Amino acid sequence: MKAFQKTFAFTVILFFYFSRFAFAHVNPDDYNSFPSGFFHPLSGLDHILVMVAVGLWAVQLSGDAIWKIPIAFIFAMTIGFVLALNGVFLPFVEPVILASVSIIGLLIVVFLRLPTAIAVFVVAILAVFHGHAHGNEFNSISAFGYGFGFIAATTLLHGTGVIIAFGSDFLLGKLNRYCVTRISGFLTTLIGLYLIFTA
Repeated sequence: MKAFQKTFAFTVILFFYFSRFAFAHVNPDDYNSFPSGFFHPLSGLDHILVMVAVGLWAVQLSGDAIWKIPIAFIFAMTIGFVLALNGVFLPFVEPVILASVSIIGLLIVVFLRLPTAIAVFVVAILAVFHGHAHGNEFNSISAFGYGFGFIAATTLLHGTGVIIAFGSDFLLGKLNRYCVTRISGFLTTLIGLYLIFTA
């Protein structure tokens, strides 16, 4: 019981720590620099949760999924960004982004061990919508600095999910790593549902 309490407390503290970045909004008139692109994913709780959860899910699936899933997300997100810059319309962007929080969270909770190829496809589809949202909010002539910024932030958030999973293994033991991952997925799912119903 004590081990579970420590695991739960560890997970909740991490969630509160990363959730505070959701209030780090950037100046919309400065969307042409690396810093503004970097902080843009950190300005929305939905983006933060999904990107960290992708890293957690990748570790949960193990094997080559640990690197293939985050890379697929980043690549597909970049495609979505480019589509938006070129005026390609995607329906239901915001609803899909909000739903993606609970989708990834639920996949972690149920410990659904999808084949890597299918898991890559799932995150890639969701990532296109996240990238499209970044592109829709971009209002500058130059996209390079901004684009590299949000790609760097996304990579960092994926890495954070991976580090949380392996770090909990080191700090709490391998058994509790699975507890941390699934508790994180549960909290992600709940917050995702809250975001959907309060949008």
